[in-house]
Amino acid sequence: MGYQAEPSLPDAHSRPAAPPLFRHPRIALFVLAIAAVTALVLVFTTVDPWLKSIGIFAGSADLHVYEVGGIRVREGLPLYSTPILLGHLYTYTPFSAILFIPVAALPAAHMDKLWMLFNLTLLVCCILLCWKILGRRLTPQLALVSVLLALVSTFLEPIRTTLFYGQINIALMLLVLWDMTRPERSWTRGIGVGLAAAIKLTPAYFIGFFLVMRQWRAAAIATGVIAATIGFGFLVLPDDSREYWTNSIFQTHRIADPMHAANQSLRGMLNHFAGHPVSDGPWLLLAVPVAIVSLAASMLLYRRGDQLFAVSLCGLTSAAVSPFSWSHHWVWFVPLLVYFFDRTRSATWWWLAAIVVYGAAGAWPWRWTADFTVIGLFHYPPDWEINWFMKNIFLFVYAAILAIAVTMVVRDLLRKRDSPPPSPRHPSPDLAADRIDVHTLPSADVPQAKAPAVPQRP
Repeated sequence: MGYQAEPSLPDAHSRPAAPPLFRHPRIALFVLAIAAVTALVLVFTTVDPWLKSIGIFAGSADLHVYEVGGIRVREGLPLYSTPILLGHLYTYTPFSAILFIPVAALPAAHMDKLWMLFNLTLLVCCILLCWKILGRRLTPQLALVSVLLALVSTFLEPIRTTLFYGQINIALMLLVLWDMTRPERSWTRGIGVGLAAAIKLTPAYFIGFFLVMRQWRAAAIATGVIAATIGFGFLVLPDDSREYWTNSIFQTHRIADPMHAANQSLRGMLNHFAGHPVSDGPWLLLAVPVAIVSLAASMLLYRRGDQLFAVSLCGLTSAAVSPFSWSHHWVWFVPLLVYFFDRTRSATWWWLAAIVVYGAAGAWPWRWTADFTVIGLFHYPPDWEINWFMKNIFLFVYAAILAIAVTMVVRDLLRKRDSPPPSPRHPSPDLAADRIDVHTLPSADVPQAKAPAVPQRP
């Protein structure tokens, strides 16, 4: 069982096989199984699964917002002028509401459970795509590892909260990851990013990644898909589209209180430190340089063969620089942890990085009363002396991840600068990457330049 090779890629046997994922597979699988069981025990025992407003089986509020959004489109009711459900305003694009029409067709008695199972399946698919970006082929063992890692991830706060609310963050991440497995010259590369950004604007950050990578076609296709969905929205929902694209899109207060502890964005961090909502100026002075540094680091990571780290960093940055990012937008911790997990075979300190990220992003509960519990370190008591750190925990973790990325690429650049130029007869070993960038190989569906024919002497 394995992924079929893309038409534009060489046969798997023509390139070096990836090193084994485990030195001792049976021991590793046993440890992973223990970790998966532990994560599930934590999910179901730290908080009563049926506890009102926070139990893992007592949520799905956002799923029902999608459902009502689709119903309003079907019945010709306005999307943005009034609260849509439980006081919540609709904050997604008009195109997304059109896509949510089928959600109302799900059986009401089983809708929440079916959607949770759907999200868990998508999470496994995301991890499988991560392996493909890493250059690994799908095997029964790798499929089992992916399922176990997905179960381990359920105790990550972004994943646990996504499952609880019935959110679509995992589906959007899947679209982007699928895009990143397309060959660079493929006409399909860019479609996933475009569709994800057409539903929720944050994934549009990846168009910037395409641009710095000089993947002009992918950037154009993603932009074209977004433009097409906007046009389709104006065709089907002209009034709602006009309201959204000229007014609602600029009103971040429609999402929630900008001071909310779960606003894990750079602007949210500034709000938390200032004690009041900050203006656009301070946020842009911080977010723009962070985005530039991240894009530069992602570009260099990608070129040195660390494609999954590059993509994960872009996903995390998209949440960091957004004006408002709920904690569940940080589902990009999962691909990052897959990358760390893959790197542990070369250096044990990657285990420490994975454990720190997992611990900081864990779904740790705090029980205020018998009937009121919160999830996530950023919700812990404000009178704690380290609350300034805990309230912005995802941003501090992100800063550490960005620092690791920058350190890796700077060291790589310095090593290349100090190394002697390669001899024509003896190429430098630096030119032999331990990972092959499958996206830069010639594509079979793109005509290759041919050498001019040399006329034969009569």
